[in-house]
Amino acid sequence: MLEQRLAEQGYGYQVMNASIAGDTSAGGRARLPRLLERHAPAIVIVQLGGNDGLRGQPVPTLRDNLAAMLEMIESHGARALLAGIRMPPNYGEAYAGALAAVYPELSREFDVPLVEFLLEGVALDVTLMQPDGMHPNAAGHRVILDTMWKALSGLLQHE
Repeated sequence: MLEQRLAEQGYGYQVMNASIAGDTSAGGRARLPRLLERHAPAIVIVQLGGNDGLRGQPVPTLRDNLAAMLEMIESHGARALLAGIRMPPNYGEAYAGALAAVYPELSREFDVPLVEFLLEGVALDVTLMQPDGMHPNAAGHRVILDTMWKALSGLLQHE
């Protein structure tokens, strides 16, 4: 859907989805150097942390992994967009709050655009979620694209 929107808007970008279902920030951090070398992207959307949170990983570890990724992206001359996630309330207010705070903190520190909550307008709408209640359905993905587009459009350049 992103590639289609880019083409419709007259942008010449190709989209490469390097995500792996169930991956954590540690996995993304480990894979990123090779991906940057191989693909030399202009823009990288960093959207990791949900699986870290669901596994109860330490928030400082998530922060360190995301910061390292943003540094790598910058050092390769690419621009980054950071997309945050939030944990369900049953993970505890302190943990959920600390995890959610990582994204705006890193956005300010690295001066990168931020989608504060990737599932804004989707997560609590059962018509936009799969039966598992954790993943968006096709209609939910359209809402996510609109949310992402607002932050991404500032990074795009017509070629």
